[in-house]
Amino acid sequence: MTVSSRLIIPVLCSAIVASCASRADTSVAYVERPVETIYAEAFDTMQGRQFRQAAAQFDEVERQHPYSEWARRSMLMAAFANYQARNYEEAISDAQRFISLHPGNRNTAYAYYLIAISYFEQIMDVGRDQQTTQQAMDALQQVVRRFPDSRYATDARLKIDMTRDHLAGKEMDVGRWYLRRNFHLAAINRFRNVIAEYETTSHTPEALHRLVEAYVALGIDEEARQVASVLGYNFPGSEWYEASYNLLTREGIALDNAVAQDDPSYFQRAWRRLFG
Repeated sequence: MTVSSRLIIPVLCSAIVASCASRADTSVAYVERPVETIYAEAFDTMQGRQFRQAAAQFDEVERQHPYSEWARRSMLMAAFANYQARNYEEAISDAQRFISLHPGNRNTAYAYYLIAISYFEQIMDVGRDQQTTQQAMDALQQVVRRFPDSRYATDARLKIDMTRDHLAGKEMDVGRWYLRRNFHLAAINRFRNVIAEYETTSHTPEALHRLVEAYVALGIDEEARQVASVLGYNFPGSEWYEASYNLLTREGIALDNAVAQDDPSYFQRAWRRLFG
């Protein structure tokens, strides 16, 4: 979790001094007490970084005083405490319930953001299923779409770029797997998808080079030449252009003269033809 994410916490209450004994589990025995007392104990427990216990105590506020203003506050605080405890499913569930019950509340933007970062922090490496990554992308985009001028949208936009790069990485991982096994058409589809859907990510230069490799392997020299030309124009100093140039040279395939002439209109036409 980034420092910026931890700082984006809604000010839901002022600190109230109280004590709370720590417990081995997170269950809270039902003892009817004033709502302010329960909330204060929950808040102090969270300040002490006992997040699981704090979440249970915030839930107790809602259980004992479901129609109070404190119950509404506690619902979102429980979501945040669960997020801090890395109980992401519970955090998402609490935040979704808050949105359902209080859609017009001023803290609804934060509830959407909390859902998004709960998915975001569960993103696994590119070798695994990317369902959570896609859920993170959808939730982050929803924050930006619903609250474009909020402080949460600013952080969400940064995380969207990181998530897109992760999804592109997954496509590249699958494409390389196909390429190693000589499933060239399947590999081409994956690499083209990276370029079409994730053009602005860090994976685009390699995707172009892998396309050159696949086209050369299939004997489609003209396609290989044009892709390499596009790669050279957009990423002239990259290791991937050097690799494509060396590959075409070994295969006796000359690059288009437009590369040397630095003709922008040629590359625009080539890009549209290849990936439009």
